[in-house]
Amino acid sequence: MSSAIVPTQQKIHPCFYAGAKGKYGRVHLPVAASCNIQCAYCRRDHDCPNENRPGVCTGVLSPEEASERLEQVLRETPHISVAAVAGPGDAFCDPECTLKTFELIRRKNPDIALCVSTNGLNVMGSIPHLSALNVGYVTITVNAIDPFIGARLHPWISIAGRIFRGMEAAHGLISTQLEAIGRLKAAGIIVKINTVVVPGINEHHLPFLAKNLGNLQVDLMNFLPLIPLAGTEMAGIAAPSEEKMRWLRQRASPYVRQMHHCTRCRSDAVGYLPITQDAIS
Repeated sequence: MSSAIVPTQQKIHPCFYAGAKGKYGRVHLPVAASCNIQCAYCRRDHDCPNENRPGVCTGVLSPEEASERLEQVLRETPHISVAAVAGPGDAFCDPECTLKTFELIRRKNPDIALCVSTNGLNVMGSIPHLSALNVGYVTITVNAIDPFIGARLHPWISIAGRIFRGMEAAHGLISTQLEAIGRLKAAGIIVKINTVVVPGINEHHLPFLAKNLGNLQVDLMNFLPLIPLAGTEMAGIAAPSEEKMRWLRQRASPYVRQMHHCTRCRSDAVGYLPITQDAIS
């Protein structure tokens, strides 16, 4: 099991440490427009002012615009401790945009914590650069390590411009994600796993997933209930109940420390995390 002791530097990140909620805030900088996998529950409609869920924002920024946005936010919201790239696509589908954003931030803000979310398919080549920029936090979305389940959740992936489908795609994604986690941990980076809970598809698999990820020494695991979206393959699947989510977290907690306070933020979120009833650590 991953250690339950929270590193000192982690205590300023409100997503990785519930005790930081209400003390520190975060800003998401939406510079990652493209994605290299298709998730069966995802609808790519980035420019959306009304929905509060991952993968939406009011507009994609260039790295220069993102740097300027951060400076504005820091002037107006001094409690911000973390700058993150969390979409609206994948941060390493076009790694140059993400890495340039972090480079520009570091020139003016050497002490702010940097964080990035990804599916893990193309992150490995950027790990030395992330380490050099002191990007301390990486979240990887891992929904299954069983390729039969993975093939249902991710119809295709793209590697170097080539599309892979079905079981071939699932095998490629899973093996790459697991290797990426190992390399990130070896580089001293704090790793959180996001897992979308899809009833009837992967829920029975999640304790096994947690056990295997615990063996890789991931620091935190975040089960996210499915958001059924019109126009997706999983629009007709009902979201898991709160009772089911609590049960899954309990089953997984012996292997990996569980996150209870996620609010499923937009790709352009800014400020404190909204208050939830189960914000415990």
